[in-house]
Parts: sequence; structure tokens; C-alpha cells
Amino acid sequence: MQKILSYMRKAIRAYDMIQDGDKIAVCLSGGKDSITMLLGLKQLQTYFDKDFDIVAVSVNPGFEFFDCAFLQKICDEIQVPLIIENSDIKQIVFDIRDEKRPCSLCANIRRGILNSVAIREGCNKIALGHNEDDALETLLMNLFLTGSFSTFGPTSYMDRSKITVIRPLIYTSEKEIKKFIKRQNIKVMNKTCPMDGVSKREYMKDLLYKLNLDIPMCRSNLLGVIKRNTIKGWHE
Repeated sequence: MQKILSYMRKAIRAYDMIQDGDKIAVCLSGGKDSITMLLGLKQLQTYFDKDFDIVAVSVNPGFEFFDCAFLQKICDEIQVPLIIENSDIKQIVFDIRDEKRPCSLCANIRRGILNSVAIREGCNKIALGHNEDDALETLLMNLFLTGSFSTFGPTSYMDRSKITVIRPLIYTSEKEIKKFIKRQNIKVMNKTCPMDGVSKREYMKDLLYKLNLDIPMCRSNLLGVIKRNTIKGWHE
């Protein structure tokens, strides 16, 4: 956990993600990233120089294998309150609208639900489990699919909801997260979304992996160019 915590502390301090008195809604999907983030933030509470509260929030999309009991067990073990918000995402996106590219609509609906829950629970921040790979993959997706040089930032402020989104794993690679999960023998929820493994993001994930095999400095160069090109929210 110490290596993961060092990456998280680096990101949190670099982008001033957490202040005294924050109440953070930690998005918990049951995957490796969100579980790692929740465990890390829980540990940081014990010695970090800022006093903050966390509550886990999970949006149940209505998929068949979404396991509420599994999420509850994780939170009970580390004594973090859990809010499970049921939704009609599966019905709206896949059944009613039968979206051919469902990921964007699904993300928008989920984001709206998270914002509503955070406001209702008195949270001023939402923590998302996006890691370094996610940021690089989003850069490639935007570059190749829309012709724009952009990705999400480590933090972002939403004017309408007055909620700040933070991404404490932004400096943590997917490889390190996988190693942590395996080393600690942590179980994760089985994949529930029918788009897992077949989306454009999965294609970019494979592309980034292959590029890094051929060009070992590829990842660090991409991250460097994100910071140097004043993409919103990033700095050196």
C-alpha cells in the first residue's frame, strides 16, 4: 500500500486536492481502481495533514451481476459508510435507446447521479478512480477520434453543482494498481457492463500497451506533453 499511497500523496499535494473540512464522496464501482482509491483515502485519513471525511457512493446501473453485498462488505471492513444509489442506466441506455456507442451517455447519467448524491449528502468533493493510464488513453481517444489534444484534468470544478472532482490516482499506473490488488489478494467485482473489453477505450488501452513496448519512454513522454501544453488543470 505504501507505494500506492506515495503516488496518491504526490497527486493530492501537486493539485491541492484535499483541504481541511472536506467531505468527499468516493465513487466505488467495485473495480480495482475504485477499491484501491477507497483503501488509500481511508489510510490517508489517519496521518494526512488535512482533516477530511469520506463516504463511499456506488451507482447501481441495473446490470445483472452488480453485487451490492460485495460493496457493502468492503466498506464494512474498513468502517466507511456506503450509499448505493439505484438507477435505470441499463434500461435507458441499452434497452430503451439501444445506443450503438453507449459509453458517453452512460457516463453522463452516472455523473449526474453522483453529483445529486454528493449534494444530498453534504459533500463538497467527488473522488473518481481514474488512473494515469486512463488519462493517457483519453488523450489518444480525443486525438484520433475527434482531432483534439485534450484529456481530463486531475481536478475540475463544476459551477452548477459547486462540486470539485478530484482524481487521487492520476499519477498511479494501472500496472501498479494491478500489482497491489494481486499482492494483497483483494477481490474485485466481476465485470458487469456488456461494453467491457469491446469499447474504443479498450482499443486505446491495447494501443498504449503496444506503443510502450516498442518505445519505453512513450508513457512518460505523453504525460510530459500533457503537462507542458497547458491542458486545462495540468501543470509541471
